[in-house]
Amino acid sequence: MIRATFAIASLVAASASFAACPEYLDHSMRKLHSKEQVNLCETQAGKPMLIVNTASHCGYTPQFKGLEALYQKYREQGLVVVGFASDDFRQEAKDEAKAAEVCYVNYGVTFTMIAPSHVKGAAANPVFRELASQSQAPSWNFNKYLVDDSGQVVQHFGSNTRPDSKVMQAAIESVL
Repeated sequence: MIRATFAIASLVAASASFAACPEYLDHSMRKLHSKEQVNLCETQAGKPMLIVNTASHCGYTPQFKGLEALYQKYREQGLVVVGFASDDFRQEAKDEAKAAEVCYVNYGVTFTMIAPSHVKGAAANPVFRELASQSQAPSWNFNKYLVDDSGQVVQHFGSNTRPDSKVMQAAIESVL
């Protein structure tokens, strides 16, 4: 009886958490260079997120190193980092395997990377459509959107804002 009550309570808590997830995150998307699907509600699970549109052949590509450092610094406090590979600005590797190599091998990325999709305009994926409506659409690669635990955009950072900047770290610390 106690086990059954605990199991029901766990299911109710999980359902409440899932129900609280914003609709724009309630999508399964394929991981970069993988057949595995990621449900962003499960990834977010009521935690703040840093969402970034990325490219493997861009002057800002070295920001992967700083994004990984941010993830390592703040993940134990609950920060989730999700990168969205995109070729909207013609800077992504044509071969998804090469893009994955840039992320995982060259820069040691361990945070979630999503397979290439559109991040601007009418063809933008649902996540970036909502980010644009709450803030602004990315104007280039490596736009960063800090989203609070309820899915609201707290701050948008353009390509020039480095992940190790004091302003970005202060914003992250404000939502943890």
